Amino acid sequence: MRRIWVAACLATILLVGQAAAAGQAKKSETAEKKAGVLEQNAAAGGTKALPSPSEIIGKTEAQAVDPVGEEPLNDAITCLSRTIYWEARGERAVGMEAIASVVMNRLGHEGFPKTICEVVMQGREQGACQFSWWCDGHSDDAKEDKSYAIAKEIARKALNRQLTDQTGGALYFHQRKATPRWSNEYIKTVEVDGVVFYKPRGGVAK
Repeated sequence: MRRIWVAACLATILLVGQAAAAGQAKKSETAEKKAGVLEQNAAAGGTKALPSPSEIIGKTEAQAVDPVGEEPLNDAITCLSRTIYWEARGERAVGMEAIASVVMNRLGHEGFPKTICEVVMQGREQGACQFSWWCDGHSDDAKEDKSYAIAKEIARKALNRQLTDQTGGALYFHQRKATPRWSNEYIKTVEVDGVVFYKPRGGVAK
């Protein structure tokens, strides 16, 4: 009798686990589809109207995407979240939001690609690239669960157009301690948490 009870308990646990995994996968799929639509609208210039409630990515939906930070970089939420994570992990939320704004500002801007993943991966993975984490030769997997969860929440808000762009329309940035040659070609807009942001003169990206 005890064996039957144990077997029944194990079967219940297995079914509950499978149901939870299926629910997580459904949320991830929903979030990725919504993100694709929001990404296309942003790349096309979009409208001034905010997304409708049915178009907005929910918190649990966003967190279900790439749950352990090791999925391929092939959807808008993952590519944006990893960029925020690697470029500003350990910074305050305002610094992470500023990085998200730069990616969103580039999206569809003349001279930049029309998807977030293409914006992030513009250039070559080994050598010249736009975002240093993408071409530094190290693993692109997220390592810190808490920081990555924050990055995904900021990515969600950015895609939902729920972030205020504190960079002044910036398309470029660098750490304050760095002095890249290209910085003289652009207009400084703001400095956030030791990161300096720039936009092109006359709105023309190079």
